[in-house]
Amino acid sequence: MTTPSLLKRGLGFGLALVIILLIVGQLLGQPILLGYVATGSMEPAMDAGDGFVSVPSAVTGDVEEGDVVVFQARELHGGGLTTHRVVGETEEGYVTKGDANPFTDQDGGEPHVTDGQIVAEAWQVNSEVVTIPHLGTAVMGVQGIATGASETVAPILGLTTTASGNGLGAMLVAIGVAMLGFGTVFERLGPSRRETTRRRSRENVIAFWTILGLILLVFVTFATAAMVVPSGTAEYGLVSTESPDDDPQVVAPGATAELTRSVDNAGYLPVVVVHDAESGGIAADPEWQTIGIRGSGETTVTLSAPEETGEYTRHLGEYRYLAVLPPSVLVWLHGVHPFVAIAAVNGVIVGITVGIVLVIFGSGDLRVRSAGDHVPLSTRLERRLRKWLRDRE
Repeated sequence: MTTPSLLKRGLGFGLALVIILLIVGQLLGQPILLGYVATGSMEPAMDAGDGFVSVPSAVTGDVEEGDVVVFQARELHGGGLTTHRVVGETEEGYVTKGDANPFTDQDGGEPHVTDGQIVAEAWQVNSEVVTIPHLGTAVMGVQGIATGASETVAPILGLTTTASGNGLGAMLVAIGVAMLGFGTVFERLGPSRRETTRRRSRENVIAFWTILGLILLVFVTFATAAMVVPSGTAEYGLVSTESPDDDPQVVAPGATAELTRSVDNAGYLPVVVVHDAESGGIAADPEWQTIGIRGSGETTVTLSAPEETGEYTRHLGEYRYLAVLPPSVLVWLHGVHPFVAIAAVNGVIVGITVGIVLVIFGSGDLRVRSAGDHVPLSTRLERRLRKWLRDRE
């Protein structure tokens, strides 16, 4: 492959990766590796429309004063994602502020930001945010075009719903898949090209490591999804007042409230559930527990009110791990870092899967013979299973 061809492929891959990250980040409601600012509240560090490298909070460590964080606001921007700098810290959480704003977010009515609200940090080098000029402007332009197209096409198709961010993201993904499909069809049906190089690969033979890699990809993907998707951060409101009532979350200053949190496992493997306090004034008992197959459990959540009256928020993180290792080991690995525990679980799954594949199929390459369209797939699989049983006799 020539150098220009490699460069072209590399640029195409890079562009596709940027688009995928932005779309997936939009669908999940948080930036993934890439984010952007829509306003000038962070000037001069970031101009309106600039992009930035976004580091997920799970790998950034403790938040420090001076960090630029992306958090899920409660009041700002209608409760949407906000990118501002941490300028202080109190017992109730962080004090945040846009560099160009004359007052802090908390002076403007936004409650203190807790760790549970922070989804990412902007990457900084020598205390300067690493920006990607005009990335956000380009993304917002594409969103504007997509919105306009959606509003134009919707009446024609009889659609009455307004296009949302998630809908537009899904539409862009669908367009990308359609373009890929058309490209494949045109490549198959287009004019054939004469091959000028000799093939080195064997026809109808799939390498063993290719098969194993695909199997592992499926297993690890589903295992990771089973741990990550149900996990998250729960938010609890608490009112500290001189006139408490029957509401368990309305208490006197300095008092505590206890709530019961249900923990369900809808899967077919037992899970270890770990609860972490992601703000001050909250605790869980027990801090971790094992939930059986399609079982459930309960956790007592204790909320503590400060001596000052007012409305407060508390955040409790929930982390889940497939119980393929002793629970105490998983809890210890979680204490090192949640990613370490997930990696350990996936490592066990990979080891078990490799062992099963080697026992059933061996380590040889798989030869796929064409049995003709008249032979059903079930019959082919049945023949292969009978052959495998005969070989083991």
